[in-house]
Amino acid sequence: MDAGRKITVEISRELLEKAQRATGTGITQTVRTGLQLVAASRTYARLRQLRGKVHFRRTLAELKADR
Repeated sequence: MDAGRKITVEISRELLEKAQRATGTGITQTVRTGLQLVAASRTYARLRQLRGKVHFRRTLAELKADR
């Protein structure tokens, strides 16, 4: 990982506790995970737009056999 940047953020206690319970990690890792999810949200939106538009030539059985 490259050199990080130290920031100060005000977050409600309830939100932070809820997020930490969801991640099962400390404050720093919880914030990093949240930022990664926000950064990836555009990609998730683009994938949702493709739903039903991509046609696969392999069957589900073929995919399972190829594991």
